[in-house]
Amino acid sequence: MKSEEEDIELLARAIMVEAREEADQLNIEAQEKAEAVRKRAQQQAESERKAILDRAREEADRLRSQSSATSQLKARSTQLEQREKILNDVFEEVKKQLASVKKRPDYNAIASMLVREALTELKVKEAEVQADEATQKALKLDEISKELNGKFSLGKKLEDGSGVVVSAAGGKLNYDNTLETRLSRLQSTLRSSVYKVLMGEKV
Repeated sequence: MKSEEEDIELLARAIMVEAREEADQLNIEAQEKAEAVRKRAQQQAESERKAILDRAREEADRLRSQSSATSQLKARSTQLEQREKILNDVFEEVKKQLASVKKRPDYNAIASMLVREALTELKVKEAEVQADEATQKALKLDEISKELNGKFSLGKKLEDGSGVVVSAAGGKLNYDNTLETRLSRLQSTLRSSVYKVLMGEKV
């Protein structure tokens, strides 16, 4: 597949100098579209972060009401163990609720974002997308193929997880962008923020 520069050069040769302005405009539009995709991915990541913290706040309210004053007197090692258990419980609860994301009215957009993000990470123009049944129904791969100027096909149904796993180069390249894996990737960076929420501190 030819690069944009080669396309612009061929176009310039074919229809002379007047075509440069149109080619430049196409390039600007492509860059704007790429920037829009990047911004949507950032917004979705922030939305996911907010949703996790909101659930953590709900869990914090429940856990605080159950906590007794005597737990504050435990040794530091016990506190650390308890902290880890609470954090793991929160993330486990969030994980259980991930399947409900597929019932959101904007899940079509979320599914598309999951594919775009995986394709961006893999930097490929041809790939196979595995998705769970609900995500398969929500995906519009033809539109994504057209938008990203690539060839992306639907693979077999994903048996575990919600979201997508994208494979390319005959299976040599893979990117797991299921909601469960995304949560695992976010977990280490969110642990401190979630714990502050659990302790009633501001994040």
